[in-house]
Amino acid sequence: MPYDCWYPPHFQDERSENIVTSIWLRLDEKNQIIHTSIWPKMTWNAYNLRWDKEQFGNVSSVNMPKDKVWVPDILMYNSASDDFDETYPTKVVISHDGTCLWVPPGMFKSTCAIDITWFPFDDQRCNLKFGSWTLTGGLLNLTQDKADGGDTSGFIRNGEWMLIGVPVERHAVTYECCPEEYQDLTFTIHIRRRTLYYGFNIVIPCVLISSLTLLLFILPPDAGEKISLGVTILLSLMVFLLLVAETMPPTSDAVPLIGIYFVCIMVMCSMSIIFTVGVLNFHYRTPDTHVMPRWIKHIVCGWMAWALRMRRPGGANSKKALLQRSQVKDYKLAPLEEKSRSLMANVLDTDDDPRTMATNGSGGFRLKMEDSCSSPLTSNGGCVGSLGSGLGSPVTSTTVRHDITSILRELKKITCRFRKEEEQEDAKNDWKFAAMVMDRLFFLVCFVFTIGSTIAILASAPHLIT
Repeated sequence: MPYDCWYPPHFQDERSENIVTSIWLRLDEKNQIIHTSIWPKMTWNAYNLRWDKEQFGNVSSVNMPKDKVWVPDILMYNSASDDFDETYPTKVVISHDGTCLWVPPGMFKSTCAIDITWFPFDDQRCNLKFGSWTLTGGLLNLTQDKADGGDTSGFIRNGEWMLIGVPVERHAVTYECCPEEYQDLTFTIHIRRRTLYYGFNIVIPCVLISSLTLLLFILPPDAGEKISLGVTILLSLMVFLLLVAETMPPTSDAVPLIGIYFVCIMVMCSMSIIFTVGVLNFHYRTPDTHVMPRWIKHIVCGWMAWALRMRRPGGANSKKALLQRSQVKDYKLAPLEEKSRSLMANVLDTDDDPRTMATNGSGGFRLKMEDSCSSPLTSNGGCVGSLGSGLGSPVTSTTVRHDITSILRELKKITCRFRKEEEQEDAKNDWKFAAMVMDRLFFLVCFVFTIGSTIAILASAPHLIT
C-alpha cells in the first residue's frame, strides 16, 4: 500500500465529520479570551485508501503521518492565538474500508464576548467556529457526529465555572471575498459561574458593610464619630468596587448586577452622611444663633414624633400631649418680671422697686421688721439686732432700707439670669429632640432602602447558588 495520498478526483462525494471533546477551559474575562484544551475528532472516507485486509495479513488499520496523507484544512475561525493553528500533528488512523480518523489535540485560544450583565450570577457562551479554509461546500460537506453537540464526558472540573453543555450548529455562509459557499460547525461552550466564591468574598461582606451604615443613626451625636464612621464605610465600599472592576472587562455595553448593587449602597451611604450632617446641625443649635420655626415644632416635634412613637423622658407620647408641647410659646421676660416679685420682696411684703418701697417704708415694711426683730425698735424706727450688733450702734431704717434695696436688685438679676438659662435650656432641648426625631426618620428610610435594594437585586439574579 502506498504511503502517499493524492487529491481524490471525486472529493465532492466525500463526507467529513467533526466532534469536539472538551477537556479543560479557562476564561480570561478581562481580555475576553477563552483558553480550551480540546480534542477535535475528524473522520472522513477516502476510497483510494481501501484495501482487502485478507490480502495483507488481516491488517485492518494503519497509522500514517499527517504529511503523508491528505487531511482537511480545518481551522478555528475565531482563533486569538499568534500561531492561529495550535493543534499537535498526530498521526492519522486509516482503516481498510477507507475511513480516516484524525484526532489532533490542541490548546486553543479564541475570542469570547463576555456579557457582564448578571455578574457574578451570570452564564457565558463562547463560540468555537471550525471550518475549512480553502474547500467550499461543494467539495467538503461538514456534518456533526452527535446531534447534541460535543462530548463532555472528559471535562475536568473547574473551580470557577460549571459546564452546562456544548451544543453545535452547522452554518453555510457566503462571504464577501468569495462567491462560493463555505460550511462551518460552531460549537458553543455554555458555562455557568459558581457563585460560592463571590458570595463569601464580595456579596456577603458588601451586605454587612452596608448594614453598618444604619449605625450612623444609632450612634449618639455627642460621640463625635458619626461622620467619620460614614466616610469609612464609603471608602470600604469603594475598595470592594475596585476589586470587582479588576476582574471585569472595561466595557460600556452593560453594567454588572453587583455594580448596580454597589452603586445603590454607595448612594445610600452618601445620603446617610448628608442626613447625619443635618441631624448634627439641628443637635448643636442654640437660641443665640437660631430660633425654632413654628413648623418645626408642629411637624417635627409634634406629628412626626407621634408617628415614630417617640417621647421625651417623663412625658406622654400621645398625639395630643406632643402637639400641645410643640405649640410655640413666646416667653417674654419683661411681662413676667412685671407680674412677679422676688423672694425677698415677698418676705418683706413690699415691691421690687426701691422707690416704691421707700414711699411705703413706714407701713408694711415696719410691720415686717417688727416681726423679724428680736429687740424693741429704736426711736428712729430701727431695731437693735444682728444687723447692728456687728457695728456696735443702732441701725436706722434708712440704712436697712438701702441694704435691702441692694439685695433685691441682686436677687432680681439672679432671678432673670436663671429664668433666661431655663428658657435657653428648653430651646436647646427642643432642637435636640427635633434632631432625635429626624435621626429616627432617616434610620427608617435607609433601613427600608437597604433591605429593598438588596432583595430586589438578589431576586433579579437568574440563579443564586450553583
